[in-house]
Amino acid sequence: MSALRELNEEIALCQQCEIARYRTKVVPGEGAEDADILFIGEAPGWHEDQQGRPFVGQAGQYLDKLLASINLKREQVYIANVIKCRPQGNRDPLPVEIHNCRKWLERQIELIHPKMIVTLGRYSMDMFFPGKSIGKIHGTAQKKDNVIYYAMYHPAAALHQQSLRQAIEADMLRIPALLAQAESVAEAKQQPRQLGMFEV
Repeated sequence: MSALRELNEEIALCQQCEIARYRTKVVPGEGAEDADILFIGEAPGWHEDQQGRPFVGQAGQYLDKLLASINLKREQVYIANVIKCRPQGNRDPLPVEIHNCRKWLERQIELIHPKMIVTLGRYSMDMFFPGKSIGKIHGTAQKKDNVIYYAMYHPAAALHQQSLRQAIEADMLRIPALLAQAESVAEAKQQPRQLGMFEV
């Protein structure tokens, strides 16, 4: 069994958060284990919780279309979420849940070793672009430790706000060129900052 599959089995046993008691299925993530691109969403929704797979509802169907626009299928990329269990009532993930799940996501990143991480929505964006606003930085890339980080709106945003659809589609179309020019994306300058005691 691959290291990633083993990790996903470990994730399935996690009971660290209250929400673990209410889940139908854990949603660790899926896709190519050697994917060049890792997409990170926010949290599983109802459909994901039922099937144990990420992005299978309406937002997932839209993500499939976005991938097709750059000649990719979901089997060629890896898709995961910031948290692996569905919050009740589709509420936003809590800081403690994001903190508890962070180790799983970090190990997934280590094992997949993607060339590019695409953050979908503000919760995954916050992990890699702390303190930034998605309205300002969507469609922009930065490089750190040889990985390109690229911020996008969550596909679900286009379902609620038609006006964002154009921005999301345009941002997606930039991905192949960014990957092809990986060498020329600027390395992010390290911001010296004080770490708070509870910072995740």
